[in-house]
Amino acid sequence: HDTLEEDHSGEASEDGGHGHGRKGPQGWGRGIIMDFKSTIGTHWVKEMTNFNTKTIAVSFFLFIAVIAPSITFGAVYAKRTNNYIGAVELLLATAWCGIFYSLVSGMPMMINGGTGPVLTFQAVTFELAKSMDIPFLPFNAWVGIWVAVYMLLAGFFDMNRLIKYATRFTDEIFAFLIVSIFILDAIGNPTSKVGLFHYFNPDHPHNDKQEDVDSTYDYMTVALLSLILGFGTAFFAIGLRFIRYSSFCCNDKVRSLVTDFAITISVVLFTLLKHTIFDDIPSEELNVPDSFAPTFNCCTSDCSSYFPDDCPDQAEAFGRRSWFVDLFDLNGKSWAIFMAAGPAALAFILAFLDNGITWHIVNHPSNKIEHGDAYNYDTCISALMVAVNSLVGLPWLVASTVPCIMHVSAMSERTKEGVTTSLQESRLTGFFTHVLVLGTCFALDIIKLVPLPVLYGVFLFMGLVALPAQQFWQRILLFFQEPGMLPKTPYTQYLKLKRVHLFTMIQLVFFAMLYVVKNVKAIAIAFPVMILLCIPARIYLLPKIFNSDELTLLDGSPEGIEDWITKKRAEDGVVNVDADGATTGEMKKLVDVEDEYGSTQKRRREKQVSIDKSIDEFMERHGLSVPDVPDVIDDDDDGNDDQSEISA
Repeated sequence: HDTLEEDHSGEASEDGGHGHGRKGPQGWGRGIIMDFKSTIGTHWVKEMTNFNTKTIAVSFFLFIAVIAPSITFGAVYAKRTNNYIGAVELLLATAWCGIFYSLVSGMPMMINGGTGPVLTFQAVTFELAKSMDIPFLPFNAWVGIWVAVYMLLAGFFDMNRLIKYATRFTDEIFAFLIVSIFILDAIGNPTSKVGLFHYFNPDHPHNDKQEDVDSTYDYMTVALLSLILGFGTAFFAIGLRFIRYSSFCCNDKVRSLVTDFAITISVVLFTLLKHTIFDDIPSEELNVPDSFAPTFNCCTSDCSSYFPDDCPDQAEAFGRRSWFVDLFDLNGKSWAIFMAAGPAALAFILAFLDNGITWHIVNHPSNKIEHGDAYNYDTCISALMVAVNSLVGLPWLVASTVPCIMHVSAMSERTKEGVTTSLQESRLTGFFTHVLVLGTCFALDIIKLVPLPVLYGVFLFMGLVALPAQQFWQRILLFFQEPGMLPKTPYTQYLKLKRVHLFTMIQLVFFAMLYVVKNVKAIAIAFPVMILLCIPARIYLLPKIFNSDELTLLDGSPEGIEDWITKKRAEDGVVNVDADGATTGEMKKLVDVEDEYGSTQKRRREKQVSIDKSIDEFMERHGLSVPDVPDVIDDDDDGNDDQSEISA
């Protein structure tokens, strides 16, 4: 047992300090307790009291980043589930889960939300319930309860240790997919009529709706204004972020303030622009519910049909569905309780990987998170949220990759090159953000003031800001760059360019497969399995194509890359390495180290080599010898005092 424990500790250190595997044979469930003690038990008070202007700015930014996808995803939920789940349900789930998670989770920098894969799965669950003639909400609740059970077991048995096998190869494919979805949904998604450029299509739903109301409606005017609002919001906010490293705006404090509130300023500015100068142009608005109540309007008392679609001759709705789901309203098919365990297994894989990979990306050491991680404990917290949401007919929430990355980025202090120097870890930003979301539930008309193209601009901003930080994207750019002018990174300095391109091409193939599976409704339920396949592909396939040195430089951690470079230079006689692997000396060498997101970081290493030893090594290498001579030639006995001293 002692031997096993040491091996697990070694695995944990190799995982970049994430701590997976530290429980090993010490006992089931102990990882949950250790996670709690090392995070909440140690840092909760500090994280709840570190209030400053940055927490205010980031809270407003996250509110805008969270509220828009909540409403848009909610509209898609309503369409895919016959209004059993809609925008109100997703807003409520986002609000209470966000407040709860910010207060009791072990990793408060995470942001939970609705995601496309989870939406797709719950839509498949709706179709499955419909085919079995079982009410959707009770069946969905049992699936959710089984998912929660699986997640509790995963936390109890420390299944999160499996996440350590997800290297940068898998992390970057998944993160690049999510970022690309944000950018495509902002510009124009080829698989749906979402995005700014779709307004140039005369058959766009908004154009059709406006033409029915106004015969003089000009869709080109609306399309051009939408481009101005969308791209203006994104690039004005990006421009404000650059002020942080400029000489403008009085002093550093003002520049920091402008940078922190960049996206908030941009959204307010372009919203005012729309409602003042272009108020007469009917740009698209968010499809916000009229009131805070369950989306499903019932035709009859059993609430099995939707008003008015299923009862067009009826003057008014009987009422709205109850907030609480009747678990045993299964149309007499009690076996569905146990049958739900099957699809729940797929849903568990999806949620487990969605959470785990996002946590893995955010907790990388280069992000400077010092308060530790709590994979097992937070898996249990996520299980509780899934169970509660299932019981009240709300959608399941998981860690949302881009908002999590943006949260960490916004709370970080970085150099001009993008290297993180410190991070303010706070629970207040998540708490304030979701309190604002909760308040919005009771003031839905306020959200209607923000034009949808402005929110597309927020999506574009989030995607563009997150994109350059990914090494995968930087390697894609290498295809279009002159070989003699490539950026200096470990993989461009030590590897042949064609080997780097081959690694990138393999990632692009997996990315394309994930994108296709996600967007083809007939096979979209297999999306979590496709993510899972990336891990064994990295473990078993890539070592047959690349050697260990290539995989270290292309897929290793910053520390592993730095160690490789240090050893390489030691082997080449460039530096001396002591027993601990650290370089020493007076002469300073700059070691290029690639951080988590692909930027080059210069770390100075001290190097001391005595002149005598250097000469000896040089003479020995070239087969020469140094004659033995005295250090100082003394004066002869005759007293020739003016003879010079000669050094050896």
